[in-house]
Amino acid sequence: MSDEQSQKYREAAEATAREQQEIQQRIDRLDKAAKKKEKKGGEEGDDAVQAGAREEPETPMPDQHLEKPGIEAEMKLKPRFMAPDYKGSEKLQDRVAIVTGGDSGIGRAVAVLFAREGADVAIVYLNEHEDAEETKRAVEGEGRRCILIPGDVRDSAFCDHAVERTVAELGGLNVLVNNAAFQEHVQKLEDLTDEHLDMTLRTNIYGYIHMARAALPHLSEGDSIVCTGSETGLFGNATLLDYSATKGAIHAFAMSLAQNVASRGIRVNVVAPGPVWTPLNPADAPPEKVKEFGADTDMKRPAQPEELAPAYVFLASPVCSSYVNGAIIPVMGGPTG
Repeated sequence: MSDEQSQKYREAAEATAREQQEIQQRIDRLDKAAKKKEKKGGEEGDDAVQAGAREEPETPMPDQHLEKPGIEAEMKLKPRFMAPDYKGSEKLQDRVAIVTGGDSGIGRAVAVLFAREGADVAIVYLNEHEDAEETKRAVEGEGRRCILIPGDVRDSAFCDHAVERTVAELGGLNVLVNNAAFQEHVQKLEDLTDEHLDMTLRTNIYGYIHMARAALPHLSEGDSIVCTGSETGLFGNATLLDYSATKGAIHAFAMSLAQNVASRGIRVNVVAPGPVWTPLNPADAPPEKVKEFGADTDMKRPAQPEELAPAYVFLASPVCSSYVNGAIIPVMGGPTG
């Protein structure tokens, strides 16, 4: 792959980030004009639930609003992704994975645990270069190789390029994690412009299909695709109309593809998170809502990315989930909907 071609995809990603910022700025202006300050979440005095190996941050979260696409390095409270109590056991030894949206958030945590389980990882991301470099350092800190591939998954040619580069530089492909996403709320459907809708649909569902189509010729028996769905794809969300629609589509696509490729020994599954502390939400919701993010779950707090990543390891590893196919694994902090 030529440097000129890689630069073309990098420049296209920068242009996409600017488009996302324009969509965000329009919604921010509408929110400000409406002057709505709803209070939502747990009642005062409710205690967050801690059920893991270590205590995770609790609501209230920092009331911060990030410019899209959202830089994890700029977050006041950094998401936890290292999972220090998780011990690897070669579940993905010498396998190669692509993680889209792997620069930060859930994708970063997944990349780190994949590396801890013995995989080399290609990080596909838009233009969050600082975050991507941090993820690369973390993966290499686990003793595995990592390459960074900036570009826009809306472009099928870029997705082909990302897979080809991964195979060329890392020696093959065994796992695709479809995780990249665009999210921007609207207060009513009439506020959803064609440009906004197109950005969400083409990033969240077209991008997943583009990447899966590019990856499948390189996958074989024992390999897998894991998609990031959402509770919104199961239960809907009043202000995430287009985003919820794409997440429902992702669930249906994954279940359908699972049936389509089962005879080839390739498994396709979904992790459906509830609220997770990543740059995605502070780059969408206004500060007063970010502050109460996750407070309305049974856990009374959002998840940290390190709490999601083991589910991806489980679904990616043939020694863990060889008979799991077409499943939607909810990681939502309790029943919801």
